[in-house]
Amino acid sequence: MSLPDDGGIVGSYGVVGSFPKDFDYGPDDHDMENGTVPPDNRPRILLMGLRRSGKSSIQKVVFHKMSPNETLFLESTNKIVKSDVNSTSFVQFQIWDFPGQIDFFDSTFDSETIFGGCGALVFVIDAQDDYMDALVRLNMTVSRAFKVNPNIKFEVFIHKVDGLSDDHKIETQRDIHQRATDDLADAGLEGVHLSFYLTSIYDHSIFEAFSKVVQKLVPQLGTLENLLDILISNSCIEKAFLFDVDSKIYIATDSSPVDMQSYELCCDMIDVVIDVSCIYGLKEDGEGTAYDAESSSVIRLNNGTILYLKEVNRYLALVCILREDSFDRQGLIDYNFLCFKKAIEEVFEVRQKTVIGSNGGGQRLSTDSFGSPKTNGAVAAKS
Repeated sequence: MSLPDDGGIVGSYGVVGSFPKDFDYGPDDHDMENGTVPPDNRPRILLMGLRRSGKSSIQKVVFHKMSPNETLFLESTNKIVKSDVNSTSFVQFQIWDFPGQIDFFDSTFDSETIFGGCGALVFVIDAQDDYMDALVRLNMTVSRAFKVNPNIKFEVFIHKVDGLSDDHKIETQRDIHQRATDDLADAGLEGVHLSFYLTSIYDHSIFEAFSKVVQKLVPQLGTLENLLDILISNSCIEKAFLFDVDSKIYIATDSSPVDMQSYELCCDMIDVVIDVSCIYGLKEDGEGTAYDAESSSVIRLNNGTILYLKEVNRYLALVCILREDSFDRQGLIDYNFLCFKKAIEEVFEVRQKTVIGSNGGGQRLSTDSFGSPKTNGAVAAKS
C-alpha cells in the first residue's frame, strides 16, 4: 500500500537533541535521497564502559535486531565505532561505541570534539563482575565530560543483571548508586545527576532503559505526555505508549507509572503486527511495506484486557491498553485518536517554524513554549 505525501511538517532542526526533519510522509527539498537527516545534525549518544561490559551487544540487540544469543560471538571493540541509528526509523541519532581501554589523557583524545556535541553519555557496568574499576572509570569519564559539556545527560546501565536474584539486583544498584554519588561529591561535582537502570539484553529492560535515554533528548516530551494524558482521560484508556516501530523504543507515554509487563505486552504486539503484515499485508509481487497508513490491530486477552494499535505515521504507532467494556466506545476512541494525531502534527509544525525563525541558532526549544496542548475537539467518554 502506498503512503500519502504530505510535505507540511518537514524542515531541518539542526539542534543537538532534536527530532529528525523527516517526521512526516513527505521528504524535504534539501533531504538526501533516502530522506534522512545528515549525520552531523543528529543527536549523539556515547556508549562507554570497561571491556566486555556489553556495550556493543546492547547496540546490536536494540537497534540492529540481533538475537541476544548471537552477541556471544561479537569481537571486543578496539576502536571508536560510529553508527547511524537508523536510516528508516523516526529515532535518528548517532551512537559512538568506545573501546573499554580508551585513555582520556592521551594526547590524541579530543575531549572537545567528542563531548562537545554529545546529547547523552551511557556508561555500562557489568553487574556480574567486580565493578570497583568501573566506578573509577565512571568518575573519570563524567568529570571530564561535564567540564566540556555541562548539558550532557549521564546514564548508567547496570548491565547483565539477568543472572542475579531480585535481592542481589537491588543491593547492587544501591551500592553502585551510593559509591558513584560519593565519588562525584568528593570530586566537587555534587550538581551532576546520574540516572541508573538495571538492564539485560535477554528481556525488555534494555529497551525500556534506552527509551528513557532517548526521551531526555526530545524537546517536545512534555507536550507529548500532556497530549497522551488528554487522550486517555477522554477515552477510558488505562495506558498509552507512543512507539518508534522500528526499534520498539517508546518516545513518550502518559503520566501514569510504567508497568514493565504492560510495556512488554505492547512490544510483543508490535512484533505480531509486523510479522502478520509481512505474511498477509504485502502484494503478490512482494511490494509494499509491513507497516503503513492502514496499519491497525486489536488484540483481546483472556483477562478482559484489550491491546489497540493505531498508525500515527510511517515511523510511529500508538499502542493503548484498555478494558474490554471501554472498547464498546471504539468510535469515540477512534475520533479522539484522530484529534491526537492532528495535535502531534501541530506540535512539530510549531517546532519547525520556531527553529526556522531562529535560523537554527542551536538552542533547544523548551516544550513550555508550546503552551497547553489543544485537544482539537476531543470528546470525553460518559460513564
